[in-house]
Amino acid sequence: MDAAIASLTLETKSMRSDIAGFQARVTGLEHHMVTLESHMNTAQDRDQDLLYLCSEITDLEDRSRRDNVSFLGFQENEEGPDIQTFLRSVLPKLTALTFDPPLELQGAHRLGLRRPDGASRPHPITACLQRHGQAHQLLQAARTHGPFRAEGYDIHITADYSKDTNDLRKAFLNLRLHLCQLEMKYGLFDPARMGFNLVFLHARLMKALPIQRRFGCRIQEIDYLKELANK
Repeated sequence: MDAAIASLTLETKSMRSDIAGFQARVTGLEHHMVTLESHMNTAQDRDQDLLYLCSEITDLEDRSRRDNVSFLGFQENEEGPDIQTFLRSVLPKLTALTFDPPLELQGAHRLGLRRPDGASRPHPITACLQRHGQAHQLLQAARTHGPFRAEGYDIHITADYSKDTNDLRKAFLNLRLHLCQLEMKYGLFDPARMGFNLVFLHARLMKALPIQRRFGCRIQEIDYLKELANK
């Protein structure tokens, strides 16, 4: 009897030791999980901060380009040796705009490496205007009357956005077909904001319920539209 009790006592001690070991391991795992959650929260906060900083940098870059205007369609080397003189001469005739005072440029250049005359895809020309009002005049004329026609070629005049802003605008524009299929009226606003009206038809009341939403600035904000497009 004593031997059986002694054996049970040893087994109990062994079980207690095992349980204590398991408890220590569970406590260690819990502590490790708490540490991981803290690191994940910190990483998420830093990710949000990084997104905010990237957005601010993009905004600053776009602001620095607010007086820039891009011209696509002028044939390679058509501008001759003095690109500023060429633009000052051709733009008033091309757009039928009257600039008072006369058009002034801080600088202008053609993007990319020089191509031979008559190249099928000429590089765009980017110019920085001395006065923001004149840049606005050109862009407004392009929205209203563009593209313009010169020497048998279409000339497109656009704002000079940063790469991130251009990518976001393209992402919005790629959704146009889906928006039309969903009978959604939309508009792309400067520089990269999309607004749209969506009308849901109530099945029982047959009543149109207009719902307005606006997205912009960050690419994550178009996830809602992608979900709608896939329905």
